[in-house]
Parts: sequence; structure tokens; C-alpha cells
Amino acid sequence: MEFRHLGRSGLMVSEISYGNWITHGSQVEEEAAQACVRAALDNGITTFDTADVYAGTRAESVLGRALAGERREGLEVFTKVFWPTGPGRNDRGLSRKHIMESINGSLRRLQTDYVDLYQAHRFDYSTPLEETMEAFADVVRAGKALYIGVSEWNAAQIRAAFELARGLKIHLVSNQPQYSMLWRVIEGEVVPTSTELGVGQIVWSPIAQGVLTGKYLPGQAAPAGSRATDEKSGATFIARLMTDEVLSAVQRLKPLAEQAGLSMAQLAVAWVLQNPNVSSAIIGASRPDQVVENVRAAGVKLDADLLKAIDEVLDPVVQRDPALTESPAERP
Repeated sequence: MEFRHLGRSGLMVSEISYGNWITHGSQVEEEAAQACVRAALDNGITTFDTADVYAGTRAESVLGRALAGERREGLEVFTKVFWPTGPGRNDRGLSRKHIMESINGSLRRLQTDYVDLYQAHRFDYSTPLEETMEAFADVVRAGKALYIGVSEWNAAQIRAAFELARGLKIHLVSNQPQYSMLWRVIEGEVVPTSTELGVGQIVWSPIAQGVLTGKYLPGQAAPAGSRATDEKSGATFIARLMTDEVLSAVQRLKPLAEQAGLSMAQLAVAWVLQNPNVSSAIIGASRPDQVVENVRAAGVKLDADLLKAIDEVLDPVVQRDPALTESPAERP
């Protein structure tokens, strides 16, 4: 495993991190989730990402049990706050009330005294940014989080939050966006701004929900048991990628992966890690062998000719519009 600084901070994270968005507590049973976490640990992953909303808070509990007994100082544990975790109007968003209550719930479920990174899961247009950042500052000063970050914020929002954090003398070090060969919306504005400010990207869905593995074929039904067939594990989310145009382009990546001596999944993960503003790529898994395979992308260097060939194959289907980095106009 290779390690990188998280943004311009002193915190080191594993190049490949383990996330449990749509697996722990929902898609896979706890025994399988525990096996996946063990595979991650055994293969050098030290960075684990979750969120209070995943599986209705169950994902944090599963991860907490899976990491119990591990040396806490040897791990980087991340979680997030914003999406609803209860029925009340204050069980969501980035108000001071919800942040303070949510960090306590997350720590309890994760069985830890602190998280290394506490992230705003989306931008909250219903709360003054000053209120949100002051609450995050108090969480840090209370020792409940060491650093703060955001997720799916646009460049202007990141800059405004960074300036407030600096005034409060706390460290906003990261953004967690979707990023893959097919989804490059952060490249135009978010990455240049983040590079300037020293904010690193912790990217999710580097394999595009499995589409970049090449297992989905144009003109054919999705394989039984795959994510595209499971309404609980992201079938709606993946639907926009399940066009014949996208799937045909992805199939043309196969000879390029073979040429590089990589599986399709490894090529996809390695590709996002070529971006110097990316601190870590989050992988998910429902089986330990998926973890083992994807970890092999750590440290891989893709040459310029291969990167150019990938661009030529995918250019017609790549999404680059910065406006697609967005948060709900109203609290969910």
C-alpha cells in the first residue's frame, strides 16, 4: 500500500480507502462485511470512510464492530453529516443542533472517542455557512474530530468554507466527490481551487458503480445479483450509465487494461490516482476478493500514451459539466 497526505495537512491516508456506502448494514450480511474489512486491513488499507446516513445509521455500527480491537492510532476513520437520520426537521442538514447531536451518535456507533475526519455530506442552503463552520470548529476543539472536510461541494463553496475555517483556526483538508474515467466534473473548477487551497480529494465511485469493470454488456440484461439489478444497492443511481453508448465505450477499454497488465477495475482505480490532487480512492466491496483485487491498483503508474488512449476511447461519453456538482436546494 502507498500513502499520501490528505490535502496539504500532515495526515497520511492509504491511497486506497475502504467505504461502506451501500454494503454494510444493507447489501451484505455482517459476517461478509467483517470479512471485507479484515481483507482491507490485511492488504494495508488504514483509511475507512462511512456516514451516519448509510443504511439508516447501521453502516457505522457495522464498521465500528469490524474495527473493534484494532489499534486506533493506526487507523484513519472518516464519517459524514447532512442527510436525514431521523424523522424530525432537525434530524438533517448542517445546523449546529444536528452537527452536535450527529457527531455524538456517530462516535457511539463507531465505538471511538474521535473521528479523524468529519465531513459535511452536502452543502446546506438552509443554514448560514458561518453557523456550520463554527459548529465544526467546536467539534474539533472538543477532540471529537481531528480534521474537517466536505463532500460534493462546488469550488465556490469550498473556498468560502476554507476561508471561514482558517479564520476559526481549524483545518478543512478535503472534499469527497464522485470521480472516475466517466465522471470528471471536478476537473474544471473543483480540482484547481482545491489545489490552490491545499484541499485533497477523497474520491468515491472510481469504478463507476461497477460499470468500469466491463461486466455490463451493451444490449444485454445486467448479470443476476449485480448492483444494477438490486434496488437497495444503487440500481437507480447506476441507471444513467447503463446506456449502450457508455457500455460499448467501456468494452473498448479491455485491450488497454490487458496491455497494462491490469484488470478493468484496477485500471479504473489506478486512473483516478494519477490525479495529484487525489489523496485517496474509496473502494467498496461485497466480497473480500474484490478488496484484494482493487488494492493492487495502489502505486500503479499509467504512462502518458495509455492515458491518452483512454481519453480517446471514452471522450464521447465522459461527463465534464462542473454544474453537476450540486447539493439539494432544500433540506431532504
